[in-house]
Amino acid sequence: MALVRILVDGYSLLHNWPELAAGRPRHSAAAREELIHRLTLYRDTTGTPITIFFDGANVAPHKAGVESAPELEILYSRTGQSADQMIERATHRFREFGEVLAVTDDHAERDTVIGMGGLASSCLNFIQTVESALTDMKREIKNHNLSERNKFNRRQIK
Repeated sequence: MALVRILVDGYSLLHNWPELAAGRPRHSAAAREELIHRLTLYRDTTGTPITIFFDGANVAPHKAGVESAPELEILYSRTGQSADQMIERATHRFREFGEVLAVTDDHAERDTVIGMGGLASSCLNFIQTVESALTDMKREIKNHNLSERNKFNRRQIK
């Protein structure tokens, strides 16, 4: 089955990625926005839709600073609900369309997702995957731009 969506426990990933919004509290709007920006770049690179779940009983989603979209959803849990519960529900709902990948460092959550037929990744492994993909993308863009510049220069000489 094909991977249809990546489900990310936002705060779990933020706590494991100190380079994002360095010096900012992990629950701050700045840290969330930096995570969303980085995952937007990754989604643009891979084409796989992503949903980021935040435990959000005390966060006003409309003040998050970044709009949610179908290809990169940003969801906040309500009071009495956790991001983990939302990830489990999404895993169940997407099951008929293909596999999902849950990104969290909660071992019980990863086991639950795998038990439902999904895939799971530790935050560190996913961070390495994202960084590698973004580095590859930068290299490809640099090579493409260099190639185009060379073509342009050759045309100017003729």
